[in-house]
Amino acid sequence: MSARQGGIKMSDIRDNLSVATVAKIIGKPEQFIRIGLQQQRLPIGSAVKTSSHWTYHISYELLKNYIGEDRIKAYEKKCAE
Repeated sequence: MSARQGGIKMSDIRDNLSVATVAKIIGKPEQFIRIGLQQQRLPIGSAVKTSSHWTYHISYELLKNYIGEDRIKAYEKKCAE
């Protein structure tokens, strides 16, 4: 059985994490995450520019490989409290 958050399966959330969530986990500003993805300096996902709008995809697995699963689990535990 999968955990649910607001009617969304956690596995769906983990497929594409938000910039805001990743910024909180890493402890950096959201702009740091955006620019890091745009410049391909953060190995956690990708940024695509369509016209004048940027779209971001952040992979749970790539983030886990970058910072370690312990930090992600600590953030999830903190949010559950």
